[in-house]
Amino acid sequence: MIVTTLRGRIAFFGPAGTFTEQALLSQPDLAVLERVAYSTVPDVLDAVERRETEYGFVPIENSIEGTVNFTQDALVFDHDLLIQREVVLDIEHCVVGRKGTTLDQVTVLHSIPVATAQCHTFIRNTLKKAEVRAANSTSDAARLAADSLDHHVAALAPRSAADHYGLSVLAENVADHSGNQTRFVLVGKDSIPAKTGHDKTGLVVFQRADEPGSLISILQEFAARRINLSNLLSRPTKRGGLGDYCFIMYADGHIEDELVADAMRELHAKQGSVKFLGSYPAAGAHAHSAREHADVRWREADDWVGKLRSHIVR
Repeated sequence: MIVTTLRGRIAFFGPAGTFTEQALLSQPDLAVLERVAYSTVPDVLDAVERRETEYGFVPIENSIEGTVNFTQDALVFDHDLLIQREVVLDIEHCVVGRKGTTLDQVTVLHSIPVATAQCHTFIRNTLKKAEVRAANSTSDAARLAADSLDHHVAALAPRSAADHYGLSVLAENVADHSGNQTRFVLVGKDSIPAKTGHDKTGLVVFQRADEPGSLISILQEFAARRINLSNLLSRPTKRGGLGDYCFIMYADGHIEDELVADAMRELHAKQGSVKFLGSYPAAGAHAHSAREHADVRWREADDWVGKLRSHIVR
């Protein structure tokens, strides 16, 4: 559990009742902050960038659908913010509607595209008559269903959103795969949390040129130092034509770790540009013995080189 002395206001992807708010409220130090709901992820990040709030809280990855690209791209290309921590939440998607509604009555289903994608099989097989309509968030979808006063309208939303808007749960656990989880990140403007020993570091590498072996040369910096990459993806840079990609990676470790810092130096020296997304406490429990042992060997090797250099005649 993260214990900090955070103060101020926190923007989150709202409105009230979203999975994002659920994940935020799972963190005791975040739950006591003044919460400000925004209707889109870019609005949340803009609020932090403009210092309207001290922090922002947004979804970034789902275990079924993968990266939430609009969040990841906004952090890479549009904002200079630093990830402060990650939070993983178990996700239960429900079909919700007005009391008395049955599934076979549903002809309109509101939700956010990321959520409907996670429940595609259920929608196709069970809600065959339903027209899927995009909403700003899962909670906003529940609001639309509540406001419609129509038993033919439902939403794909959290159970908490059904409670918030006085709706009934028509079907529960409708995701296509069990174990559905979403990763959320807390972002801030300037600070880097101190090393905890169980951390991640996010980096974006923009290549000097698209040439054979460029990705291998990047990965070798981590492999040589026995640094595990928990996530690696490529995204178009949006500044060139097809084939102009950058690499986004999340490495186990903290910028205070000597090996992580050393890999970052090498990437900065060899590649065109490297953007730092933050070093922050990782969610869950994980052993880092391989990296810790490599850190010890690196320090021993650095001491050895230092001793040899001390014999140079000036």
